[in-house]
Amino acid sequence: MKTLRSSILSGIAIAIAGWGYLASTNIVGAVLFSFGLLTVIQYKLSLYTGTAGFVPFRDDEGHSCILSSVATLLLVLFGNIIGCLLVALLTRLSPIDLAASAQQILEGRLDIGPFRAGLLAIGCGFIMTTVVTGARAGKPLILLFGVPLFILCGFPHCVADAFYYLAVPWEYTSAHFAEVLILYPCLVLGNFIGCNLYRFIANEW
Repeated sequence: MKTLRSSILSGIAIAIAGWGYLASTNIVGAVLFSFGLLTVIQYKLSLYTGTAGFVPFRDDEGHSCILSSVATLLLVLFGNIIGCLLVALLTRLSPIDLAASAQQILEGRLDIGPFRAGLLAIGCGFIMTTVVTGARAGKPLILLFGVPLFILCGFPHCVADAFYYLAVPWEYTSAHFAEVLILYPCLVLGNFIGCNLYRFIANEW
């Protein structure tokens, strides 16, 4: 329950940052999005892309613990999505037309397809592990470069995208529901691969 509560708060922080980005989809909005990850780092919250690159694959005795780590990641992602949903419901009350910006993002993801979107998500995961490592080492300034970078590059972030998709008018989402169900796991997997590129290539587990 502690992990779930932390994950929900993390999802709320990312979604509020995403709200700021939808309100100003330019370099300013990309920089403002850093608020989400700064909050996650400050309060040590559980974020999927801030956790995926650090979960253990072997225990202290050298035995595989991949299944338990994957279960933890799925729980974190579930909590993140709940937090995103709570904030997405609030966007319906906003006088700003956030739904149009969110729909544009979703349309862009669907246009390039799940395979290409998943590959692009690797870039986001790589940046996320890099900036989280730097922030944990007492260098939070790296967040102000890394977060806008993955946004401007068009690298999908699975938690932010969850908020965007939930903020889209239901009529559009329901019409493309099957496509989203295929697209979203590809983003999650792409982020996971990117988050672990250091470990995959350097073989430091």
